[in-house]
Amino acid sequence: MMKFGYVALIGRPNAGKSTLLNRLAGTKLAIVSDKPQTTRTRILAVQNYPDAQVVFIDTPGIHRPLHRMNVRMVQTAIDSIRDVDVLCVVVDASEAPGGGERFLMTLLAEATLPVVLVLNKIDRIQKTQLLPAIDRYRALRPFAAIVPVSALTGENVDRLEAVLREQLPEGPALYPVDYLTDQPERFFVAEIVREKVLQLTHAEIPFATAVAVDRFEEPDERGLLRLFCTILVDRESQKPIIVGRQGAMIKAIGTAAREDLERFFQARVFLDLHVKVRSRWRDDDQLLDELGLPRRGR
Repeated sequence: MMKFGYVALIGRPNAGKSTLLNRLAGTKLAIVSDKPQTTRTRILAVQNYPDAQVVFIDTPGIHRPLHRMNVRMVQTAIDSIRDVDVLCVVVDASEAPGGGERFLMTLLAEATLPVVLVLNKIDRIQKTQLLPAIDRYRALRPFAAIVPVSALTGENVDRLEAVLREQLPEGPALYPVDYLTDQPERFFVAEIVREKVLQLTHAEIPFATAVAVDRFEEPDERGLLRLFCTILVDRESQKPIIVGRQGAMIKAIGTAAREDLERFFQARVFLDLHVKVRSRWRDDDQLLDELGLPRRGR
């Protein structure tokens, strides 16, 4: 009996959805940082099992939007509630449920599809804290299952995979066995560069930056892949922070990104980075379209 279906990972920012997606996919598809709102669009990963093909979908964290970009991010996550076969609600087990979690539960109030709760980050809590955490969430709404995991260490993720497969409908696989994701190569270039910006710059910068891939040149006769990217910032004062003293920061971002890109593409990479000020880019619909953040209904 073969099963097939779509499973959306939803939750608040920093719940660990992207780390979980990478663990489920068996490879790094989603960038990860300790900054909230890292994931800005949906990322699809197809995983094959002996008895099932599962399409996992990472979504932006559900939060109160302040810009058009954030409105699109949150709507992408909310739309997934209607477009999948199973909802996988990821929460941080080390934190008590608050207003954000309660708002999330109201979004699920009329969901008729199976909802599985994932208590993530159990590596951060004592085992004696686990049952009380489960009871707190069980009091908020009924779930098809509650599965404690650590996406970081992999603890109990195999159990989660089994639970999700149990909830899927029967049906044939729709994707080829070697199909991994629907995102184009340019998407991963921009995301890898943005990840390094997130990792290397301080608090106020990450929310105000985006990365546009200006040129993507296929490998030449020497096997060299040439990539040209622009790091967008919101204000003039942010540009020297990205560039750094005598160009030290942008050089560090470029070096770290190039190393990851060479691993990703299995090729030598030339990476050219520039910084451009684009005031209020997070409210610019045309630019958001160019960056691949979907509008509602697309």
